[in-house]
Amino acid sequence: MKNMTFEETIAYTETLLARKDLDESQLKSEISMLVKTSNGARGFFVSFLTGEWELADRPSPAIIQALQSEPNAIAELLVKNLAMSTAMAITHRRNGKPDLADDSDRVAKRTALLIEKVDLPEVQAIAIQMRDSTTSNVGEYSAFFAKWGYDTEQKQAISNALISSRLTS
Repeated sequence: MKNMTFEETIAYTETLLARKDLDESQLKSEISMLVKTSNGARGFFVSFLTGEWELADRPSPAIIQALQSEPNAIAELLVKNLAMSTAMAITHRRNGKPDLADDSDRVAKRTALLIEKVDLPEVQAIAIQMRDSTTSNVGEYSAFFAKWGYDTEQKQAISNALISSRLTS
């Protein structure tokens, strides 16, 4: 898995999550290996958060434990996924695409649930930095917001999502 491309990890995750023959221990092991690499973690979240997986709406202990095993690899990705899906829901609504907005809302909801369940201090630290950047327009994530062109409404929604996820106060 170490040398898999981002696209290959998306496909691998889809195959993995579709399997019915894995027990919880095997699932935990496979996901733990997957999220050890940047491509693996990114590909896992793309597939897991956007796909039609019942597990994404009710993540099993194996999935939570696998993610907890690599806090440095997943912390920023979780916070960024919450931010990006929250902002994209606004963009889709502005563009008259309610179905896409609903999809983004679903990703945000799933991400918030994962954040709550993994309960990692690394995630909370990044969430605080991001929230601070939403209000000050400086700091660790100001370049991230500028890169994606997030406006005041989107940054406020991101801040609210972080607060709602009980990551910041």
